Formats: sequence, structure tokens, C-alpha cells
Amino acid sequence: MNRGLFITVDGPGGTGKSTTIQHTAPLLTAAGHTVHTTTQPSPNPFGATIRHMANEMQGRSLALAVAADRFHQLDTEIQPHLEVGHTVLLDRYLPSTLVLQRLDGLSIDYLLTINAQLAVPDLAVILLADPDVILARLEKRGTRHRFELDPKSTLRELELYREAVPVLSQLGYPTATIDTTRLTPEGVAHAIAHAASAPGASVNSTVPPAKLENPKP
Repeated sequence: MNRGLFITVDGPGGTGKSTTIQHTAPLLTAAGHTVHTTTQPSPNPFGATIRHMANEMQGRSLALAVAADRFHQLDTEIQPHLEVGHTVLLDRYLPSTLVLQRLDGLSIDYLLTINAQLAVPDLAVILLADPDVILARLEKRGTRHRFELDPKSTLRELELYREAVPVLSQLGYPTATIDTTRLTPEGVAHAIAHAASAPGASVNSTVPPAKLENPKP
């Protein structure tokens, strides 16, 4: 059986990651994929503990816990699904670490070292948006973790996600950046489904705000 597609979705809070995944899954299912959706930190007890303590843990302790949970989830959940041909849609992956843990003062080199030899996704989606739109969405939704409390953190998050894209490209991640400012969740989902169904094709061909970096041949 062919290996399934591994698609990750990252971006600042307020860009619609979870909603986007909810809309993308049925589109891929309709295209013939068997879709498994999951999140990081993982849904298992260790991941739940990290979520519960994310506002207390900082710096190296949080980064190491997230990395350990990530490798465990790859081994016990994600890879088994991929190996039987399922497409995995993952809410947060390495790009989030290269942003949130840098907000905690850690270097890219350190973060790449503790996350070395991760499985490379077939498509890494980075959702971005206008900062004023993000802040309005967060105010309406309510903040969920300490990185969303300060408006300056949102601006820094956007900056760090943009800085992460060339790093991901150097690691071999085909990366699609999508501006969700004026797109509906359905529009974002269609852009992702298009990129997933046509490896190596730029999502620019259907959705102007999106850009695919380092496509696989």
C-alpha cells in the first residue's frame, strides 16, 4: 500500500488552523483520501499534560517536552496511519516550535537540534493574516495561552513564521503560505486540498494569497 500524505498546518492563534482542518478533511475525503486528523501537543495523556502546563513551563523544559511528545506521537500515531495509506492532517508541527519556543528565548539551532530527524511532511501549510484581524479574532474567541496575551507577541509571531519559511525549505519542507485575512475557511481548505492533490503545483494558480515553497518533484 502506498504511504499516505502528511500535511501539517501552523500559524499564529487567530488564523483559523483548527477550522481550516475541519473544512479540509472532507474535501480530501471526497477526493479519495482516508483522512486522520490530530493535533500537537498530542491527544494522549502526555500531550494533555503539556497543554495543561504550557503557561507554567517555559524555555528548554517546554521545548523538550513538546519535542518528546512529538517523536512519541510520530512513532505511535502518525507513522502507523501513513504506512497504511491514510492522509494525516496535523494541527501544529515543527513550524510552531520555531516560533513559540523562540518567543521563549531559545535559538533556532537549539530547536533544530532537539527536533532533528523528524518526519518531513508532504506539505507544510503556514497560515498568516493581518495583525489587526488576528487581534480582533483573538478578542472574540478569547486567548488560550500566554503567547496570545500581548499584542506585541502577535506581531512577533507573524515575523517569526515568515522567518521560519526559508529554514523549513532548507530542511526539505514543501511549504505553502496562505494569507487568511480575506479568505473564508472554505477558501483556505480548497487551497490546501489543491496543493495536496497536485504535488509540486503552486497554490498561486487558484488562490492569490497562497505561495508554495520548495515543491517536491
